[in-house]
Amino acid sequence: MFISDMPYAKTLRDHLLRTVRFSLEEDIGTGDITAKLIPEDQTASATVITREKGILCGREWFEEVFRQIDPTLELTWAKQDGDTIEPNDTLVTIKGNTRAILTAERCALNFLQTLSGTATLANQYAMAVNGKDIVVLDTRKTLPCLRLAQKYATYVGGCQNHRLGLYDMFLIKENHIAACGGIAQAVSKAQEVAPDKRIEVEVETIEQLKEALEQPVDVIMLDNFDAELTAKAIEMSNQKVKLESSGNMDLNKIDDIINTLPDFVSVGNLTKHVTALDLSLRLG
Repeated sequence: MFISDMPYAKTLRDHLLRTVRFSLEEDIGTGDITAKLIPEDQTASATVITREKGILCGREWFEEVFRQIDPTLELTWAKQDGDTIEPNDTLVTIKGNTRAILTAERCALNFLQTLSGTATLANQYAMAVNGKDIVVLDTRKTLPCLRLAQKYATYVGGCQNHRLGLYDMFLIKENHIAACGGIAQAVSKAQEVAPDKRIEVEVETIEQLKEALEQPVDVIMLDNFDAELTAKAIEMSNQKVKLESSGNMDLNKIDDIINTLPDFVSVGNLTKHVTALDLSLRLG
């Protein structure tokens, strides 16, 4: 899988260039003084291996780090984004200037291991609903400055993207409802502000659900509804509107909810509780 496969590819590409540039500025500062211990013209070959099983993701971020450091470095990949990788698998070989390889190492691995960790976790959730007519969605609970990168990674792992940000879809939550004076008022205002955008409303009770079902909305989010309440909500909606289960969702809670068959399950854990995959670069 590649960035070009995503519907927001151009935005994602711009995001990649900016985040890599900033990460290198943050790391290198006035210069990599440790790399200066090595002769300026020395060359080497290095490999990146994984020490644990997972889903590879982040190749293009990894490549961009090396490209911005030294575009003459040669990278040869053994795996693609979306591939399952096993302990001790070689992922990529890098050849070229030794100083450049070592200067780029940490930033490049940070992107690759974090996005691979995100994709690996997403794959666990995708497998949890495998065979069910349910879509697992990510959220805006992403690592700062890695929003689109992590959303790409959740997609690589087998889940789908919710809204990208505050600009492409309405999500009317409890505080919006309170500030607007009610669900009906908030939905009416949304239609005025951006009539072409999808509208989703969060509800916390069956009474709120009844009110939301009377409004012209695309999705209703069931916040912290248990399996019994979710089943009741599905019966009440009678397929009039899509329903999304949400709220402290983890693999155990999904197990309780999935048999009620909501249309969507949104999971903040996909991007906020990420453990980086254990990767290692070694000069060979």
